[in-house]
Amino acid sequence: MAESTFSVQRSITVNAPAAAVHERINNFRKWVDWSPWEGLDPALQRTYTGPDAGVGTTYEWSGIRKVGQGRMEITESTPNRVALDLHFIKPFKANNKTVFELAQAANDTTAVTWTMTGPKTVMSKLMGIFMSMEKFVGKDFDKGLASLKRVTESA
Repeated sequence: MAESTFSVQRSITVNAPAAAVHERINNFRKWVDWSPWEGLDPALQRTYTGPDAGVGTTYEWSGIRKVGQGRMEITESTPNRVALDLHFIKPFKANNKTVFELAQAANDTTAVTWTMTGPKTVMSKLMGIFMSMEKFVGKDFDKGLASLKRVTESA
């Protein structure tokens, strides 16, 4: 990957079929149950547009500085993959790609891989002086995947 881009990736195994995991990722309204950022602002403002799930579904949010403001749109949805365009507006502007890959195993477990890539912006380069994007976002991905696992397995 070029120096002007970043990539953060985390994985987990969920003891459930890929279809059950896909359902929780493919519908933004279900992210409130597992997203690592949802509990940070009890007054978070959410707007959903488009279909309930799948390609064209959008989610806009606005909250305290820690969650900021932004917009996501599902651009691809297959049984084994959900891809999103992710646009941060505040506290800094950024346009990233996010992909969830689902690999179904024979014993009804699913390997889930969450990847975010994007250009290094001026803000992310400045943040890089103190912390890499891996450290900045990686722990949130770990937390989100653990919640996705817990919620999906308990359903």
